[in-house]
Amino acid sequence: MSAGFKYFFNELKRGKLVGYKCNDCGAYTCPPQSVCQECGSENIELTELRNKGTLRSLTTIYIPPTGLEDEAPYTVALVETNDGPWIIGRLDHDPEKSGQDLIGKKVSIGCQELHPVDYYPDKEGRVAPLFKLEET
Repeated sequence: MSAGFKYFFNELKRGKLVGYKCNDCGAYTCPPQSVCQECGSENIELTELRNKGTLRSLTTIYIPPTGLEDEAPYTVALVETNDGPWIIGRLDHDPEKSGQDLIGKKVSIGCQELHPVDYYPDKEGRVAPLFKLEET
């Protein structure tokens, strides 16, 4: 069973974070892939995950890839979801103030729609997970 990335991003647009739960080891895989990331089992089922996590790493992009020049600077972050998987997305925070002091902060996980680019395969537009710092 494979929902695929298109399904993942469509659900993200609807405010849902989806992945797979392994029926053999209990681990979660997100974004959905064809097998469990922990044990390699194909005995997986689609599930909705919590839209919460912890910021584990980040970097600010000042020199972006070709075609994305107008988006820089922006911050890319690695977040450990409350359900276990780690996912990459953009941090909704001033890139000039996105430093190591943010590591360990709690975030909510949403969606950011990005403008289409010519070489992107899905002409409906690009989507990325978007992390927002939670107030403490």
